[in-house]
Amino acid sequence: MRLRTPTLAPSLLHTLLPLLALSPWPAAAFYIPGVAPTSYAPGDKVPLYVNNLTPGLTNSDSQLHSVLSYEYYTPEFGFCRPEGGPTAQTESLGSILFGDRIQTSPFELRMQHNETCKLLCAEPDFPASQAQWVNGRIADNYNINWLVDGLPAAQLSTDDATGVEFYSPGFKLGQMAAEAARLNNHYDILVEYHALSARELRVVGVLVRPSSRRGSRDLGDGTAQCGDPAEPLALSEERGTAVTWTYAVIWVPSETAFATRWDKYLHVFDPKIHWLSLINSAVVVVFLSGMVASILARALRKDIARYNRLDQFNMDDLSGAGAVEDGVQEDSGWKLVHGDVFRTPRRPLLLSMLLGSGAQLFVMTGLTIAGAMLGLLSPSYRGSLGTVLVVLYTLLGFVGGYVSARVYKSFGGEAWRQNMAYTPVLVPGVVFGTCFFLNLFLWAKRSSGAVPFGTMLAIVALWFLISVPLSLAGSWIGFKQPAFTPPVRTNQIPRQIPPSAGYLRPVPSMLLVGILPFGAIFVELYFIMRSIWFSKVYYMFGFLFVCYGLMVLTSAAVTILTVYFLLCAEDYHWHWRAFFTAGASAGYVFLNALFYWLTKVGLGGLTGNVLYLGYSALISFLFFVLTGSIGFFSSWVFVHKIYGSIKID
Repeated sequence: MRLRTPTLAPSLLHTLLPLLALSPWPAAAFYIPGVAPTSYAPGDKVPLYVNNLTPGLTNSDSQLHSVLSYEYYTPEFGFCRPEGGPTAQTESLGSILFGDRIQTSPFELRMQHNETCKLLCAEPDFPASQAQWVNGRIADNYNINWLVDGLPAAQLSTDDATGVEFYSPGFKLGQMAAEAARLNNHYDILVEYHALSARELRVVGVLVRPSSRRGSRDLGDGTAQCGDPAEPLALSEERGTAVTWTYAVIWVPSETAFATRWDKYLHVFDPKIHWLSLINSAVVVVFLSGMVASILARALRKDIARYNRLDQFNMDDLSGAGAVEDGVQEDSGWKLVHGDVFRTPRRPLLLSMLLGSGAQLFVMTGLTIAGAMLGLLSPSYRGSLGTVLVVLYTLLGFVGGYVSARVYKSFGGEAWRQNMAYTPVLVPGVVFGTCFFLNLFLWAKRSSGAVPFGTMLAIVALWFLISVPLSLAGSWIGFKQPAFTPPVRTNQIPRQIPPSAGYLRPVPSMLLVGILPFGAIFVELYFIMRSIWFSKVYYMFGFLFVCYGLMVLTSAAVTILTVYFLLCAEDYHWHWRAFFTAGASAGYVFLNALFYWLTKVGLGGLTGNVLYLGYSALISFLFFVLTGSIGFFSSWVFVHKIYGSIKID
């Protein structure tokens, strides 16, 4: 097992850089790392770095047949190495977590200096055992990933729906022809540059046109003869094959400015789908909000007024000064459970810990999406999204501890030590344990997606040295605050709960209600899943921010409505029901992942299926905690509001 340990100090430095980007520095004096432009003079060396190889959709059945990524210098590929061996580049924490392994390469690119046919290296006898493995990766449509001046080397693609050309990051390791694999051993590298002046030239685009050439030869004096693309190279799985690696470099002037060089990479596939999804979700939210408002405005106002009048009429009857108004009846519905509605729920410690973690996730997700929408997370800074997620969740441990403590104290809980100790380790422990288990499969397959042991130690250090102390501080302050006082007294003897209607039972209500928040994010979830599993760049954070807001409103509205019907049925066990009702949308997220698994993914081995289902289940669990907390707190405010509006003796 080969473990790679990155340098810790630069990794932590890159971890903190996104936070510095949020500080109010002067705009003219500040650049986010990876975004500051680099100018080259003619003849200056432009470094080309190699990254991992990632799988893509196959041409035969349009399915993903692997989820494993590999380092560029995995021995089986047989790629040429630089003199003295490759050197690993310093990467951010998020970049490492997402599987990037950036290293130096033997390619020599010099600004404005074209190369027609340059030799990389020659392999006189490519082993048959390696050939079988490489041919399997070609059949799985693996893509090679390079970086030039922070830009990914891309292939020119065309959107079938609109006919618009765009740059698709990565290019093919090889291609299948008549069920035979052809290895790409020649690369035409087209580098676009923008000239500010004669000696200030900037890279604004990188295209690679790979080809398979059997006739390429090493001429022996450092030069090469590039073969004919019409005669492709096939690796024999029975005997050794001679392979010569060559490349050409073409420098192309461009009018594209450095500030807009990413526009050609960030292509929106059929934007009408996003707009239709937003409109559909907005209509659903308006409908639900209107329904909730109308029901509550009519029913609650009428019920509260009737209840208060009944109280006044009863006082008049005792003095003999009045009669009860016709139509005013005894208590019914939600008012009957006023003495039990604020009773401590079952397992208050567990619920409070989940709610604390849910609040932490809610703030982290909102801040991350908002920052990305405002352009603070540049795609040039690789791994910035993952880095910010980890750093924010670590720093927001204070929020999780504070919310958990205040909720638990309001429940009347007495095990405050357990609450303080378990809150910062419950949900993060589930995430870390699951990722560690899945990481074992990646280690066994020598995948670049395996998190190095040193990075794991850095994450554990962030967890226990920063997040846990902040959570303990938040819990200590939360327990020092007064508990939320219920507006009505709780009876000593619990009221008996009558049998509920079929649609109000836990499972039917969760199935009915959970699909609505899921519908608000369905389309964006598809593109996020596509970005994760197909190694594509996701950048549509404006759409995602609106969808996130619609999901929050939908979760709150449907949960409030469910809790109201539950209380009208004289069932006062609303705490866990509110949490599970809103959290049920996570079940639909997992079902969507299963549907994607059955239709778009064709993983043959155990490892790929375990990884896909494991990470999908983990994402669904975090979504469950997030939406469940949204549903609970919205119901909490609703219940306190309605019972605080009636008069109770």
